[in-house]
Amino acid sequence: MLAEALGPDPFGLETLRKSANSRRKQSGKNQRQSTSQSICFLGLEMKQELLWDNWDVQMEYPKILTLKNVHIKLQKLYIRPPVSKFFIVSTLRTVVVSPGTTFSIPVTFRPLRRCEYEDSIEFQGKGGSFSVRLRAIRPRHTLDVPDSVLLPTCAVQHSSHTSFLIRNVSKIQTCFQWECTAPFQLSPKLGLLKPGQECHISVVFRPQEALVYQKQAYCRFGEDRDKTDSCCTTLLKGLAKYPHFQLKNPEPKENHWDCPVLDFGSVPVGQSLRKHIDIFNPCAVAASFSLSLLPNVGYLLRSEFSCDVTRGKIVPRDLLQATVTYTPAVVDTVSVGYLLLKCKGALSEIKLKLTGKCIGTKLSLSSSVVDFGCVEEGRSITQTVELINSSHVEAIYQWDLDCSGHSVFSIQPASGTVRPRSQITLRAVYRPTQPIAHYRRVSCLILHRDPIVLDLIGTCHSELHQPVVLKLEHLVLYNLNWSRRQDQSDTLIAMQQGPEVQLHQQGILSSSEESHQRPNSASVSRTPMEDYYQSCLGCSLPSPRVSVEPSELVFNHKKYSSFSTSTTSSQCVSITNHTSRKLRLVWTAAPDSSFSVSPLLCDLAPLKVTSFRVTYDPKQLNNLHAANLECFAYHKDDNNIEERLLCPPWSLTVRVIGHSFLPGKEHFIPCCSLKPPLVVFPPLSVLSYRTVLLQNCGILPLTFSLGHSSAPTESVFLVPSCGLIQPGNHQILTLRTTPTENYPKKGFNLCLQLNADGHMKELTVVSVVEKPSVSLEGDGSLYFHPTAVGSQMRHPHHIQNLSNSPLRFHWSIPEQDQSLICVEPEAGELHPNENLAQIWSFNPLAEKTYTLTPTLTFWPTWTPGRNESQMTLKVVGTGAKGVIEAERAAVDVGEILVGSCRAIEIPLVNKSPCPVSFSLSVQQTLLDEEIIPFQETDPTALQLCERGTIASHSTMFLRSTVIPYRRAQYLLTISYQTLNASGCLSSSPQALCEVRVKGVLPTLQVIDACGFGNVSRLSKMQLLKHFSLDSLNNHLLSSPSPAEQFYKNPSRHSLHPGPSTLYFNFSAAPLNSDLSTFVLMFHNPSSIPIKWAFLFPEEQKMELEYWAETGQLNGTEMSPMKVHENPFSVSPCSGTLLPDQQRAVRFTYRHDFVGVHQLPVVFKLSHSREILLNFQGVTVNTDRPYLHFASKKHVFTPVNIAGFAAPRQVYELHNAGAVAVHYKVDLPALSQLRADNITVLSCLNPEGEILPGKTTFLNWIFSPLETKTYHMDIPIHVQGGDTTLVRFEGSGLNPSEMGFKNSFKCRDTETSESCIQRLPLPGQVVFLSNNSVSLGDIPVCSRSSRIFFLTNTSHTDTYHYKWDQNIDQAIQICPERGSLHPGESGLCVLTFTSTDYPTCYQQDVICEVIQEAALKQYHNALHCWEEKQRHLKEFRIADKNLTEPVATPGRKGATLKNYKTLPPIYNTCNCETFGGRCSRIVRAEQRAQEALKEWRHPEPPLPLLLHLGITANSHHFLEYLIHFPNQINKHYQCTQPFKPQKQETISSYISLPAEPPSVTHVSVGSVTTHILTSLLRSIFHDPAFTQCVVASASKAITYESKEPGPSRSPSVPSTLSSATTPDQPVQLGGTMSRQREQCSTVVSEGTAECLRNTPHTPNVPRDLSEEVLLKTLHNLMMEAISGEFALTAHPSTLTLPPVSTRRTPKAEAEQRGDSKK
Repeated sequence: MLAEALGPDPFGLETLRKSANSRRKQSGKNQRQSTSQSICFLGLEMKQELLWDNWDVQMEYPKILTLKNVHIKLQKLYIRPPVSKFFIVSTLRTVVVSPGTTFSIPVTFRPLRRCEYEDSIEFQGKGGSFSVRLRAIRPRHTLDVPDSVLLPTCAVQHSSHTSFLIRNVSKIQTCFQWECTAPFQLSPKLGLLKPGQECHISVVFRPQEALVYQKQAYCRFGEDRDKTDSCCTTLLKGLAKYPHFQLKNPEPKENHWDCPVLDFGSVPVGQSLRKHIDIFNPCAVAASFSLSLLPNVGYLLRSEFSCDVTRGKIVPRDLLQATVTYTPAVVDTVSVGYLLLKCKGALSEIKLKLTGKCIGTKLSLSSSVVDFGCVEEGRSITQTVELINSSHVEAIYQWDLDCSGHSVFSIQPASGTVRPRSQITLRAVYRPTQPIAHYRRVSCLILHRDPIVLDLIGTCHSELHQPVVLKLEHLVLYNLNWSRRQDQSDTLIAMQQGPEVQLHQQGILSSSEESHQRPNSASVSRTPMEDYYQSCLGCSLPSPRVSVEPSELVFNHKKYSSFSTSTTSSQCVSITNHTSRKLRLVWTAAPDSSFSVSPLLCDLAPLKVTSFRVTYDPKQLNNLHAANLECFAYHKDDNNIEERLLCPPWSLTVRVIGHSFLPGKEHFIPCCSLKPPLVVFPPLSVLSYRTVLLQNCGILPLTFSLGHSSAPTESVFLVPSCGLIQPGNHQILTLRTTPTENYPKKGFNLCLQLNADGHMKELTVVSVVEKPSVSLEGDGSLYFHPTAVGSQMRHPHHIQNLSNSPLRFHWSIPEQDQSLICVEPEAGELHPNENLAQIWSFNPLAEKTYTLTPTLTFWPTWTPGRNESQMTLKVVGTGAKGVIEAERAAVDVGEILVGSCRAIEIPLVNKSPCPVSFSLSVQQTLLDEEIIPFQETDPTALQLCERGTIASHSTMFLRSTVIPYRRAQYLLTISYQTLNASGCLSSSPQALCEVRVKGVLPTLQVIDACGFGNVSRLSKMQLLKHFSLDSLNNHLLSSPSPAEQFYKNPSRHSLHPGPSTLYFNFSAAPLNSDLSTFVLMFHNPSSIPIKWAFLFPEEQKMELEYWAETGQLNGTEMSPMKVHENPFSVSPCSGTLLPDQQRAVRFTYRHDFVGVHQLPVVFKLSHSREILLNFQGVTVNTDRPYLHFASKKHVFTPVNIAGFAAPRQVYELHNAGAVAVHYKVDLPALSQLRADNITVLSCLNPEGEILPGKTTFLNWIFSPLETKTYHMDIPIHVQGGDTTLVRFEGSGLNPSEMGFKNSFKCRDTETSESCIQRLPLPGQVVFLSNNSVSLGDIPVCSRSSRIFFLTNTSHTDTYHYKWDQNIDQAIQICPERGSLHPGESGLCVLTFTSTDYPTCYQQDVICEVIQEAALKQYHNALHCWEEKQRHLKEFRIADKNLTEPVATPGRKGATLKNYKTLPPIYNTCNCETFGGRCSRIVRAEQRAQEALKEWRHPEPPLPLLLHLGITANSHHFLEYLIHFPNQINKHYQCTQPFKPQKQETISSYISLPAEPPSVTHVSVGSVTTHILTSLLRSIFHDPAFTQCVVASASKAITYESKEPGPSRSPSVPSTLSSATTPDQPVQLGGTMSRQREQCSTVVSEGTAECLRNTPHTPNVPRDLSEEVLLKTLHNLMMEAISGEFALTAHPSTLTLPPVSTRRTPKAEAEQRGDSKK
């Protein structure tokens, strides 16, 4: 878009962008194009104008105008220079330009002011003049900016950007400044562009709402930027959408209230497990997100989950994978965390629940006891034991046993790892040094698990001492007795000793308070962890009978002096005997050890203490040393062997470490790791243990000891508190404490000294007691929406564990409230930081508000039954009454195809304040009376969701499916019942709405039929009979069987053995005659489309024998079909008809070969009927007489047995051959029906002759005597042909039982066709207003008239019509012929005169319609043909001497040129004389003769035949008078009854009685009336009497009116007025005036013509009045057709004043003058 410093106000409407910018752009283009365009004039090519657009004042700017001669001639021009002084042309006034050369004219522009200049140079040549414009325009600022800029679609609260280009298209520098509003931002907003320079403008789109944005950005440029003409606009467009993310891969939620869960399962302690989640962006916009872990609510908890993705951006329909890592640290705990996915601009956040369980190792020993038996002193024995790891976690273990020689027992390997699901073999060695029994319980430490213990027993014998061998059963008995009882004396002594004997810090007997709280504490069974802890503190195992103090000695702080050369140091340990017997103490000595004990053997009295000296004498300097010194204690003086056997020895250990580094010598630098560095104890006031692993990662040994500055060491114990770790080995440390509230919440540090004071390792310990805490959602309140009484409302409620330990919880609901509320789950476990969704259910029992207070009890999982806490939840709910109703009480679905489905939505409205749970039921009723009533086995036509819930004050659309299973009108009543909390029905059914649906099937109807070709003259009634159209329509409208509905596609059929069979009779015709073509108009009256198809045998790919079987055809009948080509065809064979659509189908039968042809064709409708149509056609030889019978069975109309005269009925005979047929009815066969000399059936014309292609009617009189059915088989003989047996049936009826109107209905006059043609047939443009005229019941000798119209629907062609009235003279149509212009309608009058005998009339009148253009073409062609024929036979002689032309075939020697036209001459020419010229002439004449032979006689155009059916039932006058008394005056009675042209007396065929037949039920008055009527008719038929009456009536009667009154109209002559006098004769059934009124409504032009042809009588005025009235009615109807007035308009009335007031004096004077005259 170009923008210049011109234009309208930028702050106007959209016209700035559409008009100003486009106008500037167009003007700029035009300027450049006009400057560069060249023109050619007088053969000279040059520029149209010279333009200066970059100039300044006081300077010269030259340009060159070039003239190029493109002509072939020399051009001489006279130049007129510019008028103004600003344009200077430096050239001659006359120039000459040669062909193909150019001439340059310099033009200089010298401006003096800053304005626009314009001038021209004019050139004058020989052929004319032309000019070149010279213009100088003022330089303008012009920018090229786009009309609009579309930003990429953006998410809300995000941004998208793009850029567009602006360019300075002017020749001067242009500055610009942009102005725009949010959410768009432009950068840069200001700038300066040199001529031709471009600049990229960046647009940033930051929407805050999801809308479609369109904002105008205004760009002001140029020096005068504040002016309105220095601005252009760009439309900024942007679309914003809400962002949304989805998480994939999480496990499915248990209910829709929970958040998605990512479960890690069981993970080994210390290991990590990674899982991936996919963040998917389903939106059409890119969006950024943030992913963060929610902080734990417990201050002691450290998150064990981590995620590698914290934020990112995802393009549309893409996903990003994030990895979540779970690293558990505490065995047998469940970790819960939450991951929050946020997105700016999103309507919601996604919370992901993370769960995982930490599992530890599971180690076991193949045997818990190793019995070494008896071993000689100085020898050793080895046994093995299996250490089994049955878990999926790698196990780290360590035996608490000195394997360096300070113990008689050793296990190898002493420490290491056991892989998951594996085992290792341990070697236990027993190497005794003293002849005593040895027993020791050794603990195997396991990281993150309690230790397992192994009992080692063995006995050492020497030559001098052989103690009792210690066995396993002795150990079992001792442990059993120890657990059951305690030595009473030992217990009393222990209680008398008091606290001073108790070991406060070592924990042998705890304090007095603990002893009081836990009496017999020693007898309580301890865990392996407790046994290990007691052994580390110096207590004997398995019972604390002996103790040592201190249990650990550290030799790390010895200071060597420079004067001392000894490195030996010693410390003392004390052993206490807590038993009442004397004990012997034996230390295990290790050779070459740096540590020694003296004395090695000592006796200890009961309850006494003795001391031993432990000496550290390192054998190697500058090294680290450690050992576990072992001591065994056993009873010495005890003669009771059995008792001694029950007391195995007790073992004591003293852990010692030391180093031999000289002063100033640097110690080993430790390299170790401590895992985990943080130890968290359960926040409960219970004794707890934790283990950590101290790993020596270096190549040098290291020692560790607990620093004395670690606090609070009085409550937290670390065992062992010192020790030596060899390179690559590890030490499992055990921490023991009971958390208290005094400890800091953030924990404290334990310092481990490594090798020396300068190296420390800190271990953080958190051991704090906290109170269990749980938070309830909603500040402890839960509110339910109003709930329907008896139903249930569910509502989620969250509880969260705020503690650092798992909790167990349980809800307590008062017993009286348990029927109102319940919760799921009622009890369970809450892990730390877990937020659990619980489902509360509220079941109100009455319409009121409930306030309930259930109680939540919770306690730590590790201390069941202790530290219980309670919280109360306030639950508020209201019970209400719920009622639903349908938005519409009745839903009319309309019509649906049977078997198909339609989805509907029924709006259900809940106006109550509570949701309603309901159950629906449907009651089905069929409204059609004629169908089979509804049965229980019939499926319901309405399928819906039977149960549901609708929210309060809302509308729910009930989605249902309607499937009608039969063609019927369904009434579906939907009722509902409310549901209670258990889902059972709680109310009686209540009606919701009614659904009406009509199941329909595709149906077709034949609404019209016509014939063409050989059957064009068949009437509509004959067509109905030939094609059984009434039966076809009945079959099409009937319901199909399930077998017919199986195949819905019309290309296939059900193949069931009994389809409906109908016959299509194509009539008969001679060989090689015209086609017999029938056209049926099919109409779809239903509301659904229908597919139909005619399936021929070859289309079904089946053998004809099958069709012959189903169509009841034998092989003889089918054999011609196998040999010859199929003569039948249907076009089109298939199609689809939309609702209310019509389609013409053409059925054709070719008469190509002689015979009777039949073909079964299946007529299939989709989803509906299939009908087997047997096509039948006959082709006869041209010399064979043949009568075609459409049906060999004829049923007469039932006749009243008590009637005066039986009606005359007809039967058709059609000559389908090419020769005349003489027929004869076998009359002797009728004698079978004679009774009492009365013939029941008689034929009036039993024999006759029928011309080829014509039809005659056999007249029958059927006179039944009884009310029964008569059957007659009558042969009809054809002379020279076949005899056909036709069955006639007739019934007699009693009118007293059925009524006269029902008893006398002529079967032949019944028709099912429509009177009005709705759709044109192929090639039809002229229509009849009525295809049939039914006169109904009329008396004999009556005349009836009807009017109808012929309409030409063509807009271009004129048509001529002619009525064929030679069939029956009883029918007259006027006018007989005429023409119809385009769009014109012609009125026709039908006059029907009934005979004097009762007859059932069924006539067909044919109207031939021919196009005028075709007729003219035919006449022209005929004239040309006749002229050509005349020219072939005539010639003219041009000799002037001859007075008359001589027409001879030819003359020898005559000159050819003297003749205008010559006949063909073949042998008169001598080819030798004329040579080649003669041969050429002969060949030309031969070609002319061949052309003439090919030119046949023109055929007249075939007319379009229109059939008018006329039906009537004439009754005997007396019968009509009796049964139709109200109709007698509506019919005009002819004075001269109509007689057929060929008079046939009925008496010659049937003997009638001289008197009327006696009827028993006719009264005497009726007989009298009949006699008088007959007499009057005879009088009326007398011509002499009629003339006398007419003559007397025509005489003028002179009289004067005595009373004033309105006189006759002066315009009516006296002769006409006399016709309306009351002296008219012929009064029949009423006054003559009434009869004339009736006759005036049914006038007839035929009647007028008849009266005009009669001799002149004085009755002429009456005929004239009839003719005038007829013409008047004719004119009125024509004016109504043309639309000049409306026949159905309401008549307008005008109220006039009285006659006396309307008379003026002048009028009265004129009246008096007239009277005088």
